[in-house]
Parts: sequence; C-alpha cells; structure tokens
Amino acid sequence: MSMPAWRVMHSLTQDSDVADAKLPPGTTRRVLSYAAPFRRAIAGFLVLVVVDSLLIVAAPLLLARLVDNGIMPGDRRVVITLALIVAAIAVVAAVVAVVSRWFSARIGEGLIYHLRSEVFSHVVRQPIAFFTRAQTGALVTRLNSDVIGAQQAFTSVLSSVVSNVVSLALILTAMFTLSWKLTLAALALVPFFLLPARWMGHRLAALAHEQMSLNADLGSRMTERFNVGGALLVKLFGDLEREDREYAERASRVRDIGVKIAMNRTVLFVALTFVASLATAMVYGFGGVMAIDGTLTIGTLIALTALLARLYGPLTALSNARVDVMTALVSFTRVFEILDLKPSITQSPSAMPLPGGAVDVVFDHVGFAYPGADEVSLRSLEAGASGDRGRGSTVLQDISFHIAPGELVALVGPSGGGKTTITNLVARLYDPTSGAVRLQGLDLRDATLASVTGAVGVVTQESHLFHDTIRANLLYARADASEDAMRDALRAAQILPLIDALPQGLDTVVGDRGYRLSGGEKQRIAIARLLLKGPGLLVLDEATAHLDSESELAVQSALDSALAGRTALVIAHRLSTIRRADQILVVDKGRIVERGTHHELLGQGGLYEVLYRTQFQDDSAPVGG
Repeated sequence: MSMPAWRVMHSLTQDSDVADAKLPPGTTRRVLSYAAPFRRAIAGFLVLVVVDSLLIVAAPLLLARLVDNGIMPGDRRVVITLALIVAAIAVVAAVVAVVSRWFSARIGEGLIYHLRSEVFSHVVRQPIAFFTRAQTGALVTRLNSDVIGAQQAFTSVLSSVVSNVVSLALILTAMFTLSWKLTLAALALVPFFLLPARWMGHRLAALAHEQMSLNADLGSRMTERFNVGGALLVKLFGDLEREDREYAERASRVRDIGVKIAMNRTVLFVALTFVASLATAMVYGFGGVMAIDGTLTIGTLIALTALLARLYGPLTALSNARVDVMTALVSFTRVFEILDLKPSITQSPSAMPLPGGAVDVVFDHVGFAYPGADEVSLRSLEAGASGDRGRGSTVLQDISFHIAPGELVALVGPSGGGKTTITNLVARLYDPTSGAVRLQGLDLRDATLASVTGAVGVVTQESHLFHDTIRANLLYARADASEDAMRDALRAAQILPLIDALPQGLDTVVGDRGYRLSGGEKQRIAIARLLLKGPGLLVLDEATAHLDSESELAVQSALDSALAGRTALVIAHRLSTIRRADQILVVDKGRIVERGTHHELLGQGGLYEVLYRTQFQDDSAPVGG
C-alpha cells in the first residue's frame, strides 16, 4: 500500500454519518479564506505531494529497466547507472518527505494558532450570561479537538486526497502501459478489497463513536471527582467502595470496546492483506507464465507487482475521502458557530473613556429582563438544552437612584428581589433593557469597556483566585504593580503578616480556585487585588456572607480600608454597614420600595423595619441575597 496502514484505518473509523451532514451556505468559501495566509506554503506543499507520487511510480519502472536492460543482458554499466538513479530517487524521496512535513507542520500549526487565538479572543468577550449556560468542557473541546479537526482539512485531508488521486492515476497509467491484461486481472479483485473495507468501516465508525462517548463519560467523572469541591463531597458523603465499583464498571466498558476495536481493525487489516496477497499471487502466476512464454519481460513483471502493492491504499482512502473531507468541514462549522455568536455587551465605535476620580452613579428609570438563551448562548454548548430560549421575565422595573462621589449606598431586601442584578448592571455585566446606567454622567453603553473595568471594582461572596501564585493573582489586577505596591495592598487588606509567614511568601501557589487558603484569607487577597487595582467605585455583593465571625471581622476591617474615599454600592450584610450608609435602598420584587437613612426608615413602619427586626437586629445574622 502507498499509505501507512494506520492512516487507512483512521480514515475508515471516521463517522460515516458526517458525510451526509448539511453545511451552512458559504462554509467552503469561508474555510478557503483561512488558507489565504498560507497559500504559498500550501502551493509548495502540494507540489511536493505530487513529486512524492511521481517518485513512488518512478522507482518500480526503473527497476524494470534495470532487470531487462541491465541484469538480463549482463550490462554492468546499465545496472550500476540505474541502481545509482534508484538510490538517488530514494534520497530525493527522503528529502521531499522531510520538506513536505515541514510545510505541513507550518500550515497546520499556524492554522491551529490562528483559530485558537481567534476563538479564545472571541469567547472571553462574551457576556457573563454566556458562561452561566455553557459547559466549560464543551468550550475547551472547541478550542482543542474541533480546532485540530479543522486544521486537518489543510494538512492530512488535503495531502491525502491530492496524493492519492495523483498516485492512483500514475500507478494505473504505468500498469496499463506495462501490461493491460494483467492490470485488468488485478482490478477484477478490487471489489473484494473495497467491499470489506466499506462494511468494516461502518462497523469501526460505530465502535469509535461509542468509544468516544465512553471515554467522555469516564473523563467527566474523573473531572468531577478530582477537583477540590468534588473530592471534598466524596470525602464527606461518598462511599469509596461504591466509587471504586462505578469507576471500574465504566473503565471495563472502555476496555471492552477497545478490545473490540482492536480485533475489528486486525480482522480488517488481515482481510485487506489477504486480498492484496491474492492479487500479487495472481499477477506472479499469470505474469510468470507470460514471462516464460516470452510475452512479458521479467523486469516488467517485477515492476507490475511493485506497482500493485501501491494500488490498493489510494483506492481505499479515496473511497472514504468524502467522509474525511466532511469531517474536517464539520469541525470548521463547529468553530464558526462560536465565532458567529455576537457578544451582547460590545463597545460602541464612538465610545469614550470614563473620567477618573471618585465615581458618580446614576440609575435613570432602569428596567431589566435577563436575555434569552438564544441571544447569549448556543444549544450545542449546553447540557440538555431546555426550551427556555426566549427572553426571561422582567427582573427590575423603573429603578432610579443617585450615588454622589464618595457616598456609600446599601441595598437591602428579601432574597431574589434584584439586588445582585443592580450590582451587575453597574459593572456592565449586562445592559439594561430600558433606561440608562451612568457613571460620571456617561451612559455605560457609550463608555469604553476598559475604562468601565478600571473604574468599577467588585468583591463577591466567593472571590475567585487562579491556580497560580499570590503574586500572579495580584498582578492580574495591575500587571505593572511593584513589590512595594503589592505589599501595601496586602497590608491594607489585613493579610500581609500571614503572607510573610508562608515559606514562599508571594510566590506561594494558592491552588485550584484558591482552595489552599481559608475563606477569609481568600477574600482578603481578593480585596488586596482590588486595592491594587484602585477603582473609583466599589461594589460589594455580600463579601462576608459565608465567613465565620473571626474571618468576617478581618475581612470587614480590610473592606473598611477599601471603602475609604471611594463611592460604594453595597449589598448589606452587617448592621454596621447599614448604620453608616449615606442612603439605604430597599429592593423588593424588582422595585425600590423604600429609601432613606437607617433612622429615617426605622420610623416608617415599612419593609425595612420588618427586615431590621427579623434580620439586622441580631448582628450575627445575614441580611439575605
């Protein structure tokens, strides 16, 4: 065979159902646009592929001449000359193989880099609503498996189709030229070669699909159990023997399907080899008789058998070429699906940066309903996508308030009333469906995204830390921060002594999501990161809600440092925050139902007074979400 057996097998194990997939209009043209930066490399690559195919045919033809014109007549000069030429062809073939692989790697890796960079850049600009629905694993697959599948269109599939077409044409031409009778006899066995390959190919494709599903299930189970949260759940609630049994059961299914695939591939390879051997025996038999009769030279017989060995590989590969091409194109469409999802939070072409300093905040008759799934997500990225695709019900209605520079405004109210949604609008994680949110007098939709990010600092209930060093997590807020600036921020966040006590100090790795730290320590590092950033507006979404009393006091002290001199919008959790707020907004069912200071609201006998009596009066009790 002219191509390695593993490539034939890989071709046969592609899911044949994909050949019938319907591609969106213009997909092929769009795919070809990605070839533009590599057109010279692709042209050089294809030239080398054709040269390689020519060399495959040239060697057997030269061997025929060497035998007929050199060995048989006893002409040493011809033998030596042709042997040297065959050796030279071998050298050229080796050089061509190396250079073509360089072209292939340059094209393939360049395309992977381009696609991955484009998809990553596009995904990180999606709104937070996108990430609340999408499966992380599905996104990673798009950045890995599908991107690699797409690049195969320009390397493996392209080279395979072109080389096999050229090789098949040259081999058949050479064989018919040498002996059309033996060539027709050899072709008579082609159906016995292709039919088993097609039949077994469907079976292998089904098994490969099942294997992928089983491996995905096994991988998901390991991911769930091996992250810190999952491992903790197993330790606290799990039955380890049951975990062992369930994992072993899944692993055994992967093992069994692997054995089936291995045996089916072996049977197929043996069958193909058997048919090819029969064809070779037939050519030797009939060709040998013809050589004895003098109607065929020995050199021609040797060349025919050598060419025959190179015939069946291209035939098998081309019989599955449509599946290979469509598999690559479908991978492209899955990548394009993400690239075509337009972010709902975008920067206006005429956007201006927010002015610096303490921030002035205005909510002007703001209404909001969460966007529908079809506006912000893709069904293919969601697990069991449900029918909730339309826009959600209204969450906020006619919200209006003003926070002057340096003021602290507290949001209180029953859980689910809309407090967190208000803070999300301030950070422009969402845009209002009506009205406007203004910072420094500028509608956030008219401000640059970078200036909004720089002006607004948020501390949530569970601040996230990357699996990296404390230093790296701090520098994420301000990449040019000095060592002294980081230490000052940590000191203000009431955590510098703890950091200094660590053996590696700032270079201590915090672990996945910061799990090597306690909740209070993680929150204080997050506050230090916020202080390093230095935003003009501070948004606190129950930053101490899940902490014990000691940690809460430490974090609250750190927050006091962060609040100094800044405008603040706080979802209230502690009575001290309520009492010192310049204004309290009581939010219920998406509306501001009361507003005023602590003492003003206490005398009104409304919802605030009820909340105060049931929740705030006991300072250790949480306010509610």
